[in-house]
Amino acid sequence: MMRGLWDRETVALFLLLALMPLALTWLWFGGTQAALQLVLALVVSGLWHMIFMLARAQPPSFAGAITALAVAMLAPEDLGLIRLILGISFGTVMGELVFGGWGRNVVNPATVTLAFLGFGFPTAPWPDFVLPVAWGAIPAAAIGAVTGVMSARLLTGAGLVTLLAMALGADLDRVLPAAGIVLVLLVADPVASASTALGRWLNGALYAALVVMFTLEWQGAAPLQAAVSAALLASLAAPVLDEAAIALWLARRKGRHGRT
Repeated sequence: MMRGLWDRETVALFLLLALMPLALTWLWFGGTQAALQLVLALVVSGLWHMIFMLARAQPPSFAGAITALAVAMLAPEDLGLIRLILGISFGTVMGELVFGGWGRNVVNPATVTLAFLGFGFPTAPWPDFVLPVAWGAIPAAAIGAVTGVMSARLLTGAGLVTLLAMALGADLDRVLPAAGIVLVLLVADPVASASTALGRWLNGALYAALVVMFTLEWQGAAPLQAAVSAALLASLAAPVLDEAAIALWLARRKGRHGRT
């Protein structure tokens, strides 16, 4: 990324630090089961990072711990050991490592894992979170925005659209905890989200709009299922939003100066 202090691993460490309030709250309320699931995700992700380090001299990244945390928290329940290992392996390899590691991937590897598990095993129930765990997303977002590893524009764009929808009468009480957790774990990923100023506003707004639409129109969808699906689509749209932002900037520049 940037030279000097802000290399790839510094960004990953600050992002992991920002997520600590959320992670610790989840572990506190999740108990032994949550801890075991996190250990499993860390081991599987770590093994694949080690394999790619030996096979391709590709350095491992602390971002693997972020992926493991997101998968452990958000993965559908009652999958069994083999299915969960398969999903983590698919997301880690196909969503991150084949692109050269974190920082070069297109979609957050945890999002790839969750999409794989959600579409591959559609009858598996999605987890619910007690409200204190969802509150842990607030300090996580604040720390991320202050340190610069999460986009304040993206977070604010998502918040504004959510507030607008609620002001217009949308009942989002049930989905808000899951949407907030997914926002900081998946959507605000500095690699997979939009990188232009306008693109970040639009990226956050699109995620929130999709959450609202899925909540109102997707009959039978679990709150976390709707939020993860919205995160996947918002992530895939991020390059398009950046292209639109750049095209708009070039058009305005051409209008002012008469040239590109």
